[in-house]
Amino acid sequence: MEVNDKTIKWVNLLYTTLIGELKQVTVSHDDKFEEKSKTGFGKLDGSSIPGFKDIYESDLVLKPDLATMRMDPFQKETALVISDIYEAGGKQKFVKDPRWVAIRTESYAEELGFKALVAAEAEFYIFDDLLVWVDSLSSGYKIKSREASASYKRKGLVFKNGYHAPLDLDYTYEIRNEISRILGNYFDIQVESHHHEVGAAGQVEINIKASNPLSMSDSIQLLKYVAKLVCYNKGKLASFLPKPIPTDNGSGLHMHVSLWRGDTNLFYDENDDYAQLSQLARYFIGGLIEHGKALSAIVSPTVNSYKRLVPHYEAPIYLVWGKSNRSAAIRIPSYNGSPQSKRIEYRPPDPSANPYLAISAVILAGLDGIKKKIEPGDPLDLNIYKLSENERKRLGIKSLPGDLREALDELENDHEFLLPGFTRELISSYLEVKRREWEIINRHVTPAEIYYYSYL
Repeated sequence: MEVNDKTIKWVNLLYTTLIGELKQVTVSHDDKFEEKSKTGFGKLDGSSIPGFKDIYESDLVLKPDLATMRMDPFQKETALVISDIYEAGGKQKFVKDPRWVAIRTESYAEELGFKALVAAEAEFYIFDDLLVWVDSLSSGYKIKSREASASYKRKGLVFKNGYHAPLDLDYTYEIRNEISRILGNYFDIQVESHHHEVGAAGQVEINIKASNPLSMSDSIQLLKYVAKLVCYNKGKLASFLPKPIPTDNGSGLHMHVSLWRGDTNLFYDENDDYAQLSQLARYFIGGLIEHGKALSAIVSPTVNSYKRLVPHYEAPIYLVWGKSNRSAAIRIPSYNGSPQSKRIEYRPPDPSANPYLAISAVILAGLDGIKKKIEPGDPLDLNIYKLSENERKRLGIKSLPGDLREALDELENDHEFLLPGFTRELISSYLEVKRREWEIINRHVTPAEIYYYSYL
């Protein structure tokens, strides 16, 4: 679009916080907007954003990335643009800006001779409304969808019949179509596919075509923005909570990653007998396994994330890899043998993650594996959930952290691999914000505790 389009009266400047919240401030638009964008808009109080700035040094500047400027599909005479964050004065990058992490990570990969491509499977639930927890073990959501109504009559449990539900059972179809249409028509974000997911109560998945880490991170934030507003306008609620319903599948943000040099996919090796996977890709997997516990603090960043990471809901718990294996943290998709499609799928991330930090962290862990030539061990082609604890120990299988506090401790002890993209200041502030979050939520009493311990 034309930056100086005369029909635009207002521009929403979007930016992302440490924990992944999308924020906005609205500024007026005139024929000087492009010129003003070069120096930036002094509209951000960093002390009001957890982890950004102290009150005595709070001024920050938003500089629009004009390449991302689009008309806002939900507001007349209004455009929106994703912005980078600068220190006061507008000359120095703000080192805790999550978007800068993705920019630095891309540059680091290029220095090593690689171009990273990332695709994302974004899962989330569409509910009718949000309820306040009072005196029951309910998930806190109203569920009226046709495909869920019969399921909930089965002793109060969800019968997992949602996957690829047909139109007569899928009230989310038109909503998914509208979200996908807006992403394509307004934001040039290509949705490759969408479908109803396993969760019976309105769980959906929207798949975004692969792009570079920065573009993919922007796309995920815009997908959430669009999904929430489309659902709101239809009287629904889009929930990106990793585990909203205790007895049904959680939502993931599976990342498909490959490294390229020119038009050559460096993860493909036609001579490999197992999965046509190159040694470079194996080293990348080795880095993910080596740093998987620390990665959890970034890709599974909420207390609720670890209620998703439990057995038997297709959620990854174990740091192993395998071809087509959805019980493993790293899966090698094997739908076809095309060199262009060869990639690894990292399954632990969930949609509560900050995409700029999560995608960057996954790439940096893999690059560290390549740099240090970390072998991933043998692949496992079996249902890891069914292995006994002794069998897992014998095979040397490592588990992901059991909760957020454990994951944060792992990140504090293992974060050197992140420093080509992250700064120490950002990591320190992230740990501080997330530990405070853990403490606050851990103090709350849940209905489940009242129910199970009322007899004491």
